[in-house]
Amino acid sequence: MKNETLKRILVIVGNVLLAGFILASLAAAGLVAYYVSSAPALTEEALTATTSSKIYDKNGGLIADLGSEKRSNAKTKDIPTDLVNAIVAIEDQRFFNHRGIDVIRIAGAFLNNLRSGGLQGGSTLDQQFIKLTYFSTSKDDQTVKRKIQEAWLAMQLERRNTKQEILTYYVNKVYMSNGNYGMKTAANAYYGKDLKDLSLAQLALLAGMPQAPNQYDPYTQPEAAQGRRDIVLGEMLEEKYITKEDYDTAIATPVTDGLQPLKNTAAYPLYMDNYLKEVIEEVEEKTGYNLLTTGMDVYTNVDPVAQQQLWNIYNTDEFVYYPDNIFQVASTVVDVSNGKVIAQLGSRNQSTNVSFGINQAVETNRDFGSTMKPITDYAPALKNGVYISTGDTIVDGPYNYPGTNTPVYNYERGYFGNMTLKSAIQYSRNIPAIKALEATGLDKALEYLQSIGIDYPEMHYSNAISSNTTVSDKKYGASSEKMAAAYAVFANGGTYYRPQYVNKVVFKDNTTKEFAPEGTQVLSPEISYMMTDMLKSVLTYGTGLNAAVSGVPIAGKTGTSNYTDDELAAILESNEAARYSSLAAPDHSFVGYSTKYAMAVWTGYSNRTTPILDSGNMIATDVFRSMMSQLNPPETASDWEMPSGLYRYGSYLYLNGAQRRSNSNSSNASIPETTTVAATTVEETQTTHTTTVEQTVAPTEPASTTAATTSNSSGTSQDNQ
Repeated sequence: MKNETLKRILVIVGNVLLAGFILASLAAAGLVAYYVSSAPALTEEALTATTSSKIYDKNGGLIADLGSEKRSNAKTKDIPTDLVNAIVAIEDQRFFNHRGIDVIRIAGAFLNNLRSGGLQGGSTLDQQFIKLTYFSTSKDDQTVKRKIQEAWLAMQLERRNTKQEILTYYVNKVYMSNGNYGMKTAANAYYGKDLKDLSLAQLALLAGMPQAPNQYDPYTQPEAAQGRRDIVLGEMLEEKYITKEDYDTAIATPVTDGLQPLKNTAAYPLYMDNYLKEVIEEVEEKTGYNLLTTGMDVYTNVDPVAQQQLWNIYNTDEFVYYPDNIFQVASTVVDVSNGKVIAQLGSRNQSTNVSFGINQAVETNRDFGSTMKPITDYAPALKNGVYISTGDTIVDGPYNYPGTNTPVYNYERGYFGNMTLKSAIQYSRNIPAIKALEATGLDKALEYLQSIGIDYPEMHYSNAISSNTTVSDKKYGASSEKMAAAYAVFANGGTYYRPQYVNKVVFKDNTTKEFAPEGTQVLSPEISYMMTDMLKSVLTYGTGLNAAVSGVPIAGKTGTSNYTDDELAAILESNEAARYSSLAAPDHSFVGYSTKYAMAVWTGYSNRTTPILDSGNMIATDVFRSMMSQLNPPETASDWEMPSGLYRYGSYLYLNGAQRRSNSNSSNASIPETTTVAATTVEETQTTHTTTVEQTVAPTEPASTTAATTSNSSGTSQDNQ
């Protein structure tokens, strides 16, 4: 009886499981059928479409029609065998053996992902083409529905077309950088030849470009382009498409071999190039679609008048005197109320025949020097209660980088003794800045920097006066874009807005995505106002005085980087003009703001070893003043209003008792709330507090590391010499 009962139970369980499996399979099949039924139609028009994307300014005016450039489509018979083999070798080595999806490749990718913990795709060339034609690459769109539809359309494509026709679609669809669509167009633009007349090395370059066309552009990124080309050649050799002799000959060929001067075919004004590059990247980040290969209408935040004015300031002699034609400027202007980037330009005398090349305005490889002091040292210190007043004092005297025997120097290697926070910022003293960072703590300072869009994989005390940190030979730091957004926090009362280029996208099917400003409160209005009050004083002294705009309240900070002793010695030996200069520096910058706009300006030479000499050390402030004068007419200018949580005593601002108590980290809350607090009382209390902190902060890096890091930064306050 027991055995029979057990058998019945097993039969029932088995039937239930079988029924469940059947139901699940039917449900899955139904879902697949539903997804397939709602997939886009596979039409010749879609497969061959060259729909352009239209870009509009903040006023709705058309500024670019990307994709309207002349295209030259190849026919199947025009595509040489070496190009076919190169594409298949690098993109889909089993292309001729599958019918749209590759089960073996998918399984291999799955196993590799399990072993490596990474994410390797299993898409075929068909699926890549379908994705390029119909879908976005956004991670948010990597859904089961999308994957099913992508696979279905790839299989239908294989039923509809021959392998040769599919390859022809692909060759004509891909974007090839510099306004070129399709490999035949690129062959004509780059080499002045048809595809059939190109060398193996040239064809391998073209085959490798579609994955990242601007990154592998042989004109602007020759090293990366050659590396990619050589990978393609290596895959071709491994697949036995070419001989070792063919491989050796192609590898030995310079990537620039046969390249012709590019002609300007851009369907937009040259002064918009840098801005449009950022638009393209932001659209792809937010939607997953590349507007260079997908038709859409994009509405941006660029102010065309401001962008044209910035171009004029850079490229005419009407506003600023430049020492030579290769002196460079990079700057970004943002609306402080929402983070919208209204103007941006990465260089002077831009090449007229390269589209969407390097944009120095967003690069983080150059040093913003002392402009980092307000955001790395003083704002975090006020936020964390290390100071409660702009009149709190710090001793500017002999001092070593924390945890080391390496001395910190001010630009003239002298000391001012006891000084207020306001004076320390105004005169850009290095020692008080690093002391403020030490008292706050590297972790707290980094936490604040991260909240305003600036991050380091590791932070050093030298970052108190420098934007650069180098880890594994890679530089991390700030850019004009990041700095303008960071200072806008002070201007608007404490809210960080992520820089924004695009506010709306309308797709081919008339669906719309709108993008609101992304804002986060990172400082109180009181601390923001205190920072502004101190930064106003910078424009009353030294180089900062040159940034002042008559009749317009402006706050800001100068910045200068410096060379190491060895670098400077080499420069002085090879550059006669530098020997007679009172200042030779690789970077000058200015970051400032009004109640409406924040602007960050970097100046220097593309080759860092070419120094800025005396005639160039005012250009950053010249550019800032010229631009901000246009953006802020005195008749409409306004000043900041002091928040209720502050009171002023003499030249200094103090947090009142309620505001102090709202900051639980403040150890200065015992200072009485009164307008008669003596400066000595503040000084004595702050000295006691600082001493306590210095006793408890442990070194976070070995002396050798700090010494090496600080050697590039110890003179960053030269701007106030």
